Amino acid sequence: MIELENPDHKSGFFIFSRRQTAIYHLADPGGTAYLGGMKKIGVLTSGGDAPGMNAGIRSVVRTAISQGAEVVGIIGGYSGILEKRFQDMNLRSVANIIQRGGTILKTGRSLEFMKPEFRKQAAENLQAAGIEGLVCIGGDGSFRGAHALWQEHQIPVTGIPGTIDNDIFGTENTIGFDTAVNTALECIDKIRDTAASHDRLFIVEVMGRNCGLIASHVGLAGGAELIFAPDLVITVDQAVERIKAGMNKGKTSSILVAAEGQKPGRAYDLAEQIRKKTGLDAKVCILGHIQRGGTPTANDRILASQLGAAAVDGLLKGERDVMFGMQGNQIVKVPFETATTQVKSTPKEYLNLANILAN
Repeated sequence: MIELENPDHKSGFFIFSRRQTAIYHLADPGGTAYLGGMKKIGVLTSGGDAPGMNAGIRSVVRTAISQGAEVVGIIGGYSGILEKRFQDMNLRSVANIIQRGGTILKTGRSLEFMKPEFRKQAAENLQAAGIEGLVCIGGDGSFRGAHALWQEHQIPVTGIPGTIDNDIFGTENTIGFDTAVNTALECIDKIRDTAASHDRLFIVEVMGRNCGLIASHVGLAGGAELIFAPDLVITVDQAVERIKAGMNKGKTSSILVAAEGQKPGRAYDLAEQIRKKTGLDAKVCILGHIQRGGTPTANDRILASQLGAAAVDGLLKGERDVMFGMQGNQIVKVPFETATTQVKSTPKEYLNLANILAN
């Protein structure tokens, strides 16, 4: 069993006791010691896919079954609830998926689910199918939908943060982030070979929407000369000054890493502005959706396995309207409202360190 310390009301999340953290004493097969009357739960993946989601599904299914609950897989995210795309899951349903990217339950974004009348229909469909609670694996939009289901229709939901952007407040890492960073880093290492061979300037654009965490981590690990993040403004003039300073020190090639922000492809605008001010022909490489796919790293598999077990354990013990995340190697629970309204910022110290090390 996992005991909770007193809640930290300032930060909005609760920390599991270090004495019992990450240890899940599962009931004997067929036992229902922790069920609290809940016999059947559903699991869905929603929003953008992220490597490690399958490991999370596997953990949810096998943890719930070990505690005597039935599990229903919901195909296609929230749209699957509206369309009644329900699939009974068993131990073999999740065999040999821990190493696979994507999600066996499919995913997507449902515009209909944003409307109250469709959420009402979704709640009725869940109740008709005997599904008493949900585990949602997804990002901020998915958690807003989960929060609305609880607030409007008292459907119990717990969440697992699954998004490569790592933009969910209250957890240090989200499922898929580590894999996305390593995928982007591998690409940058290869681009640097070409940059060095041709004495060129490259601008590599990575994903992350309004969050600069992929850019900051990849930039620091990849030795980038400059990192552009949505929440930390660097002007083109400052960038040009850094590029020229590097050239004066004997640098013949440079890598700049830019987060996509609200406008994917903005690296082309940056390259054009640099060309106009310096005459340098900056080559652009937009990594795009390659960062979402591929075999999840060990870190993402372990994180997904831990949080999947925690989300089920919490749901069956009466937790509602919360996400389970990780802080300082401790599993924490964070209210959906906190996770979706608070902002996670780019670590400025990463950018400062990258600047020092790029000299």
